[in-house]
Amino acid sequence: MIIGVGIDVAEIDRFAQSLERTPRLADRLFVAAELTLPSGERRGVASLAARFAAKEALAKALGAPTGLRWTDAEVVSAGNGRPSLRVRGTVLERAQELGVRTWHVSLSHDAGIASAVVIAES
Repeated sequence: MIIGVGIDVAEIDRFAQSLERTPRLADRLFVAAELTLPSGERRGVASLAARFAAKEALAKALGAPTGLRWTDAEVVSAGNGRPSLRVRGTVLERAQELGVRTWHVSLSHDAGIASAVVIAES
């Protein structure tokens, strides 16, 4: 049964400007593993914007409660590139309250916009 659905978009240039204006913002939004590719290279801003959109979409799927920590949700990629979510702390607590057992995630970025959809399922 679907418990919640969230969708979000992020303007990539605007997101990049926010990261430049606030140097520690990336550390507040992402865990270290989200900032780098498996090769060790820094992840591109479009990819980071899509991951930020996923965290926003996740919050919406959980009913947008206050008190969720950005770093309590991590977007991870399987070897084939398929994204999924790893949750802990405040996000895990809320998901457990609602009975979420499975997450579905889709990320995209094109034409200056990053987007994400998150479905929370029991």
